[in-house]
Amino acid sequence: MKWIVFFDGDCGLCSRSVRFFAKYDRHDHLRFAPLQGEIAAAKEFGKYAAIDDGTMVVCREADGEVFYRFDALLESLRALGGLWKVLLVAKMLPRSVRELLYRTVARNRIRWFGKADTCALPDPELVRRLLP
Repeated sequence: MKWIVFFDGDCGLCSRSVRFFAKYDRHDHLRFAPLQGEIAAAKEFGKYAAIDDGTMVVCREADGEVFYRFDALLESLRALGGLWKVLLVAKMLPRSVRELLYRTVARNRIRWFGKADTCALPDPELVRRLLP
């Protein structure tokens, strides 16, 4: 099964997150696409980049189910498998708490982690997984 992780290409935290997921995705389940890119625009996920609310979007290709914000983070961890799935216990938190945590980080992500002004050259494995 494959998942597409849509990320904010201008966000330092998002860039680090993509590198993290690519590094620990031992089974090659994840692909990555910027919210400002063609695929996100075709699926109308680009609206999340336009309003700059820091929304992470994950689409499970097998059934087309879409996950947003904290649930997208959890679905990405599910895709990694292994011990990372232990973190899925966070699903037991009330949705309001999960959303509050997510929105707090999203609102402060640029201040805390900076913008991705310069693009560090990704390794070839990550380049292979990037979608337009």
